[in-house]
Amino acid sequence: MKESYDGVDLGREHARALARQMILIRRFEEKCAELYTQEKIRGFLHLYIGEEAVAVGVMQALEADDAVIATYREHGHALARGIDAGAIMAEMFGKAAGPCRGRGGSMHICHAASRFYGGFAIVGGGLPLAVGLALADRMQGRRRVTCCFFGEGAAAEGEFHESMNLAALWRLPVLFVCENNGYAMGTALERSESVTSISRHAESYGIAAAEVDGMDVLAVEEAARRAGDRVRAGDGPRFLEVITYRFRAHSMFDPELYRDKAEIEAWRQRGPLVAFRSWAEARDLLSGADFAELEGEVEDVIAQAVAFAESAQWEDERDLLADVTTPRSPAQEMS
Repeated sequence: MKESYDGVDLGREHARALARQMILIRRFEEKCAELYTQEKIRGFLHLYIGEEAVAVGVMQALEADDAVIATYREHGHALARGIDAGAIMAEMFGKAAGPCRGRGGSMHICHAASRFYGGFAIVGGGLPLAVGLALADRMQGRRRVTCCFFGEGAAAEGEFHESMNLAALWRLPVLFVCENNGYAMGTALERSESVTSISRHAESYGIAAAEVDGMDVLAVEEAARRAGDRVRAGDGPRFLEVITYRFRAHSMFDPELYRDKAEIEAWRQRGPLVAFRSWAEARDLLSGADFAELEGEVEDVIAQAVAFAESAQWEDERDLLADVTTPRSPAQEMS
């Protein structure tokens, strides 16, 4: 990690907040993996373990009125955005107390009050929505940022190029954040893209882009603040390619035959929690006791979240068609 970071609060309280959020995401995801093996969480499950610094760092640059769009690997983003862990866990369980009443599950978390708009199972599916939200803000004269997270696999999709083009053409207030973990679902980037620098793809549309170390939460925050300030000032879209690495397989169903175990271990040695703890302790910002205290706090939060989800009610069967179909009017019934 670097010695200094422009525009970043390097005080003890900020360091503690960053550490707590990253630990919360890591332990939440580990608990989800455990609950999945117990079949309390069903369907698909994509864990964010190893990528915590991306969501936590970027969120420092966003305001409450900004919009956030994530991918199907979005539990970490939702937690970093400040959505209650119990509500998220209830959604994972499919319970009515979840933000989407249990209908979205792991891949489709949405929380309108936090301006957190998903959760998309379709690769690249959030990119056009980001363009639409940003266009609405520009037309209404609102000084907001729409932050769109997506993986490098989305760069192979047509909507990626369409979205880059329109955002640049109309100078829309979008902060594009590409979480480049090198493998998309299970194909190494070098095997799928002739130009492996995703930021160069964005630059080809005239969008200012930068590459960031995604294992360094402070570097991510610094880059996000700098880019977010330019977007908010009306200078058009910005693009961050954040180089990161997921420590677990693509999903809980993935046999992970495409990566070498030694490579995974090498990335673990420089993971975001390891790197930040070493950095903070070396500067006497946080001590081993501080990290132990944070682990205890997070353990309580996770336990309460699981208990909340366990005790939450399923959606009433009588409400299952709500928001799915439009009831026929009496006149239509007569016709």
